[in-house]
Amino acid sequence: MENLSAEHAPVLLHEVIQYLDPKPGDFMIDGTVDGGGHAAAVMEKIMPQGAFLGVDWDRDMVARAEPRRTHGARERYAHGNYADLPEILAREGLGKADGLLLDLGFSSTQLARSGRGFSFGENAADEPLLMTYDDAREPVAKILRELHERDLASIIHEFGDERFAGKIARAIVSAEKRKRITTSGELAAVVRDALPKGYERGRIDPATRTFQALRIYANDELGNLKKVLEALPRILKPGGRVVVLSFHSQEDGIVKRAFRTAEKEAALEILTPKPVEASRGEVGENPRSRSAKLRAAVAR
Repeated sequence: MENLSAEHAPVLLHEVIQYLDPKPGDFMIDGTVDGGGHAAAVMEKIMPQGAFLGVDWDRDMVARAEPRRTHGARERYAHGNYADLPEILAREGLGKADGLLLDLGFSSTQLARSGRGFSFGENAADEPLLMTYDDAREPVAKILRELHERDLASIIHEFGDERFAGKIARAIVSAEKRKRITTSGELAAVVRDALPKGYERGRIDPATRTFQALRIYANDELGNLKKVLEALPRILKPGGRVVVLSFHSQEDGIVKRAFRTAEKEAALEILTPKPVEASRGEVGENPRSRSAKLRAAVAR
């Protein structure tokens, strides 16, 4: 699982560049531009003749990226869901790309300064419980009021790998009956109180897995991943490469199955028979990389 308290340093940066293989003049897409660490390394390889498109569903992330532009019209950013990349390319007047990077990790910037309830830290405890990247999505505060306890437990277990999912769901439903949960701090307190003392031996905040699960569910993150992988023939040129960094077992499973299906259909050639993982040294320097898995393929 991703350590949500770590800085959003680019994970597996050397390996991303190795498998994406950006060359001078290439057109590259970063479908989850967030902190921009991978993007900067990619642009070093493709500019000044190349072109770069950074996409993010979080409008604030796009706004933060714009002032960092150093390559004029060859470097552009677009607000949107990476699942809609074919439509975004058409809207921007761009053709198919030589490479696509999807870093499915969660930016510390989104946690610390989102104002949308992604974080449960002391400085963000009063944030409204939205947990959505886009205002069109139903906020988590409303989802908690509508879900049956059994369904809530299923979500927390499935998307958070949380072994106390039933206990947490029961506590949330009980708390909701007494008083509406409207902030991230209120939800985190309910989750923490429902869990045993010494949970995870202090390695992660007890609320981490539940918050991850609700974020994934609220934004249909797994559905979006499936959609973009199905759309790869409309995004990549023949010979174009796709690199996906996942931090959750279900995400990695979706990528693995999609790549294998596409390879059987002669649409992709898999470059990583097994997922590439961070070295012990990188995990020591950047705990976020502990659960990272990189898979790559080339379009035929």
